[in-house]
Amino acid sequence: MRLSRRGLILGGSALLSGCASAATVAPPAARPLNLQTAALDPLPPLETPMIGTPPLDAGGLVRKDLMERAMTALDAHHRRLPLRDRMYLVDFQKFSGEERLYEVDLFSGKVVALRTSHGRGSDPRHSGFAQRFSNTPDSHMSSIGAYATAGPSWGPQQGPNVLLDGLEYSNDRARERAIIIHGADYADPDFLAREGKLGRSYGCFSVAHADLPALRERMGEGRLLYAMT
Repeated sequence: MRLSRRGLILGGSALLSGCASAATVAPPAARPLNLQTAALDPLPPLETPMIGTPPLDAGGLVRKDLMERAMTALDAHHRRLPLRDRMYLVDFQKFSGEERLYEVDLFSGKVVALRTSHGRGSDPRHSGFAQRFSNTPDSHMSSIGAYATAGPSWGPQQGPNVLLDGLEYSNDRARERAIIIHGADYADPDFLAREGKLGRSYGCFSVAHADLPALRERMGEGRLLYAMT
């Protein structure tokens, strides 16, 4: 049988059209797999690492209210207290034979305790307890409140010392009264062993001679000393 050219073209077109239609037909949908997932035990929660400053005075050497008042003073007088690595506290509620001068490391939280005297005017009967306080010259009393350490110095009477600037109405005449930190025989351990308490100053924070060199170096200038009863 002879096919015309026109018939071949039409037949080829129909064949191609059929191929195109076959190519566009979607394949049959795949059957979903029926997989059973095994139940897994939940992972234990990760422990959150401790980030930040360790707690101050973890051993509880310092009265809580004294620490809180000192931290408040540190912020209140921040312009006069640029150094905030450590501060110094004095607890005048304690007996003079006890360690009541504290160096508080504000980074590690560590506290070191030393002994310090109070003024004879604060304890006229020499009971070992400071009972009254004053900012008045020649009162020979201790003063309470916030001080700024003003650097190591040397005087003709007391020798090496640390100067103090009073920052509050209760102690702002500290320079006028020559209230300083210095070493004294009556604050040495042998005096304490003999007398059962420390001797009295004229209002200064007297310490043992052996403790003074490290204090002069570490107190420096611009740190807080806070005394409280």
